[in-house]
Amino acid sequence: MGTHQNTDTGVGTDGDTAGTAAAPAAGHSTPEQGPLSTTLDPRYSAPEAEAVPWSAAEDLLHSAEVFWLTTVRPDGRPHVTPLLAVWQHGALHFATGAEERKARNLAQNQQVILTTGTNTLSDGLDLVVEGEAALVSDTDRLISLATAWSTKYGPDWHFDVADGAFHHPDGGSALVFTVPPHRVFGFGKGPTSSQTRWDFT
Repeated sequence: MGTHQNTDTGVGTDGDTAGTAAAPAAGHSTPEQGPLSTTLDPRYSAPEAEAVPWSAAEDLLHSAEVFWLTTVRPDGRPHVTPLLAVWQHGALHFATGAEERKARNLAQNQQVILTTGTNTLSDGLDLVVEGEAALVSDTDRLISLATAWSTKYGPDWHFDVADGAFHHPDGGSALVFTVPPHRVFGFGKGPTSSQTRWDFT
């Protein structure tokens, strides 16, 4: 279920290509453990910049209230919408009604991007999370996520769990998706601008 807020994330540059200054993490192999590698791209970073540590990115994924989800329509056009998301066990999680456009897109194409950050130009960190969305249906996991939702967003976002989905007291229901990151880009802003890439695959 998305929010109705219309806030935007900050400005970033195209991070499709790999950087050249790598600082590998030590033996990590899953998103929950951390990235396989951390790379600072000097082409898009200030000369004195250093790679942002994954811990700083993970803190932002925990605390950010609004995320923007990009999915792909069946005809190939992108679809973008703001929503709430919870970071748990090395993955982002979001919820959506089964008949909403993003859920229908995911039935055809599970590749997604989630972004968050700030809409200021001179400070902060923007994140772009690339991954593949998968439906969460395990009851214990959904209960844990429902608790995380209400803890983070307050009692208005309390959900019960039944039949493999979230159910709101007002009668609405939502499917829950998990997105373990394949890669994450971090755009540090301000005088010491930086572009950091974390790879998980």
